[in-house]
Amino acid sequence: MGKYALITGASGGIGQAVALTLAREGFNLYLHYNKNLKAINELLKNLQEYGGEYIPIQADLTNPQGYKQLAEGVFSLDAMIHGSGSSHYGLLMDLETEEAQKIIQLHVTSPLMLTRELLPKLISKRSGSIIVISSIWGQTGGACEVAYSAVKGAQIAFVKALSKEVALNGIRVNAVAPGAIKTAMMEQFNEEELSSITEEIPMGRLGLPEEIAEGVRFLVSPQSSYITGQVIGINGGWYT
Repeated sequence: MGKYALITGASGGIGQAVALTLAREGFNLYLHYNKNLKAINELLKNLQEYGGEYIPIQADLTNPQGYKQLAEGVFSLDAMIHGSGSSHYGLLMDLETEEAQKIIQLHVTSPLMLTRELLPKLISKRSGSIIVISSIWGQTGGACEVAYSAVKGAQIAFVKALSKEVALNGIRVNAVAPGAIKTAMMEQFNEEELSSITEEIPMGRLGLPEEIAEGVRFLVSPQSSYITGQVIGINGGWYT
């Protein structure tokens, strides 16, 4: 039957790169998306050459009931990659309550509850890997990204705690913390701002989605069999 992985946020730049990378490794995939069906259809075309089973599932994870809709479409499971996310740039005092609630639901509550729903599938196999795509801001915090930093930090705490809880069940839980990656999330910055960010990065460039995907590939592979509860920073040396 092969291995199955769930990727939330599979329509995003990092999600698509993770999907293609895991498909090359022989995984069948559940591809979660919310609104970007066009990106998912394009991804499905690109996945055809790998010959696996690729199942798109629509669900709004900013909705408190969205995780249930997603979980209902998942059957066999070997790996779970929490990649859904959205940025929020601005001063904390300008943050609306409704926006804050959506950010928390998307990045913290929905991943928490989705994991609760699907964990028995991994426990029954006494193996599996859970990976959260967090952020460098969850490690160090960022001005004008206070809410985003807060939820990404919560994801890291989730990883550290859950890894201890399920280790004896043969399940590993880790996080990847990207730095500045060349995705649509960076389009909120103009050329001058992007140049300034690039100058701060010791490697002198933005990261690529494929470089994040390689970190995920390693963490789901047997080569990382003794790694759990860890946060792997992929950031070009930024804020280390």
